This record gives sequence, structure tokens and C-alpha cells, in this order.
Amino acid sequence: MVKLDKIYTRGGDKGFTSIVGGKRVKKSSNIIEAIGNIDELNAVIGIIITNLKTKHKAVLKNIQNDLFDIGADIATPINKKKNVIRIQAQQTLYIEHEIDKINKNLKPLKSFILPGGDKISALVHLARTINRRCEISVVKLNETLKINLEILKYINRLSDYLFVLARQTNKREVLWKPLKNNLK
Repeated sequence: MVKLDKIYTRGGDKGFTSIVGGKRVKKSSNIIEAIGNIDELNAVIGIIITNLKTKHKAVLKNIQNDLFDIGADIATPINKKKNVIRIQAQQTLYIEHEIDKINKNLKPLKSFILPGGDKISALVHLARTINRRCEISVVKLNETLKINLEILKYINRLSDYLFVLARQTNKREVLWKPLKNNLK
């Protein structure tokens, strides 16, 4: 378990921070950018949880924990083998199972969905777009530093989960109408 005795250390005052193993990296590095994007996604999911009144709260809390696991995984060099946190395939399979449970009760789509409809759905769509940024930053990180590839699978599946959750929670789903405002 992580123990935080002191919140400020002054160690980052010059634009560097430590990752697992003690290595110092720039706060502008791809590693810290990816972790920051995942942290932002986690915060938005926290907002969603406070607004939900459904069984999805437990799933989202599990996802929040997984996102911390992903941050720890990214911050840990891939060659470190002992006492490490790595996202596992069963965590991705859990997301797939939740997608299937939601999706079996949704109507088939005939067009793309406009984000919004109601507050919860709009927040879930916001989380989905932040998730997309997380995925991009993790892919970029993987281009320069070998990472656990299960992270990419999980983040990709999480986007799908957030999409079906937005559909399930939406009371007023609005479909995209291509060229609706094309006034010729």
C-alpha cells in the first residue's frame, strides 16, 4: 500500500518528478502526460459517480481503481519485475463483460449519437472523449518507451464501455443528421 506522509516535497519545483524506481523525468515527458490524462479521466468518472443513481456506480468505482493501476503500470519501467502493479487481461475482460450486459438492452444504432441528451449522458460522453486523449497519449508513449500492451487494450475497451453507458443512461438520445443545416 502507498503511504503518503507529506504532500509537498519540493522535489518537483524545477519541472521534474520521480517515477517508480526513483528515476527523475521531466513533467512534460510522455510518461507524465499519459498519467495526467488518465488522472483527468478518473476525476471526470468521479463526477459521473456522484450524479448516478444506478448499479453502474460499482462498475465505475472498479474502473477508477483500474485507472490508478494503469498509472502505476505506466510509471513502472517494463523491465522491473518484482513488486509491480501491471494491468491484467482479466481487467479488460471485466470491461467487455459490462459492455455486453449494457449493449444487449440497447436498440441498434442507425446513426452517430450527438453527445448530450441529459446531464449524465453528456458527462459520460465527456469521459469518453477524455478517454480518447488517454489512448492517444498512451499510444504515443508506446512509440518511444516499451509499455504493458494490456494498457492499450483496456483503454480502448473503456472507450466502448463509456459509449454504451452514455447510451444506456440517456433519456433523450439525439442522432446525428448529416448535412442537416446545409442551406443550399
